[in-house]
Amino acid sequence: MFRSVHTVYTGLNKLQHLNCNVQNVLTIGCVGQTRCRSNKHYKPEFKKLRSQKVLKIDLPDFEKDKVDSEDYSPEKLRTRYKEKGIQPTRPWVERSTFINNTGSLIEPYVPPEGDGKISPISTAGAKQKIELLKKKKDTWQAIRKIRQNEEEFELYPEFITKAQDIYLKAHTTMVNKDKKNLLQYVTEKAYVEMMHNIDGKTLRWSFIKSIEPPRVVHARVTDVITQDNLFAQITVRFHTKQTLSVFDRFGRLIFGSDVIAKDVLEYVVFEKHIVNQYGMWRIHGKIIPDWMPPKEPAPITHLLNVEAETITAVEAQPDESKSKIVLPDA
Repeated sequence: MFRSVHTVYTGLNKLQHLNCNVQNVLTIGCVGQTRCRSNKHYKPEFKKLRSQKVLKIDLPDFEKDKVDSEDYSPEKLRTRYKEKGIQPTRPWVERSTFINNTGSLIEPYVPPEGDGKISPISTAGAKQKIELLKKKKDTWQAIRKIRQNEEEFELYPEFITKAQDIYLKAHTTMVNKDKKNLLQYVTEKAYVEMMHNIDGKTLRWSFIKSIEPPRVVHARVTDVITQDNLFAQITVRFHTKQTLSVFDRFGRLIFGSDVIAKDVLEYVVFEKHIVNQYGMWRIHGKIIPDWMPPKEPAPITHLLNVEAETITAVEAQPDESKSKIVLPDA
């Protein structure tokens, strides 16, 4: 009995071992025929982009950046930008501008009516002298401010001599139409006005003599944009004898004379950028008083309308039918 049971148990083990071997053989034989699902994407070229959408990122702490940004040094900011892969901001540098002159006259001097004609001994001349003394205060304060920037500045005789020399050279350069050297004696504001007035014209100018010595009548100092950027303007009175003749583009005389000299009274404004080490005194403008009567316009040569002249000539011919006299029948 025991032998038969042992035989059965041994047979069952062999059968079970045989079934396992058969199962393994069947499994190995079916490997190539089964289809397993793959996780590989059908477009491998976008693999890097697909992986980036699941990256862990460090969210910025705006509150901390707001507090600590003021204490960051340039090196620390550069390192922080480099860690985050952010390019540093490019510093915006504005194009530098240089203000070489003011665009207008500062509190322009008002010449007294009849200046150069009224005698200082008369009542009107005495009143003019008193009014000038009242306005001297602001002028001397401006001159004092000029001397704070230029220790060697003196009105007489250095500045007056220099002003008269600039006056003569500026007019000579303008007559010769030397645009390059004219800016050495006049500001950009005066340059535009002078070149516009002589466009298409020929000038002949000569300085004969000074009737009265030039003198300073007005001075002002102003700041532009900042309080340290100071400009000074000094008005000089010139009473001279000159000759001036102006010719148009056809060579015809339209104003003045080469022979007849006239007395000229002018109030010329000189300007300088006093805080500039290389600043120069230059002519900035001329003051024309309101009480001065306007000058007559110069006769200008212009083309005539040929068609209008032809029609006028035809219409001007007498009508023979109207001018014919018919006698009555006898």
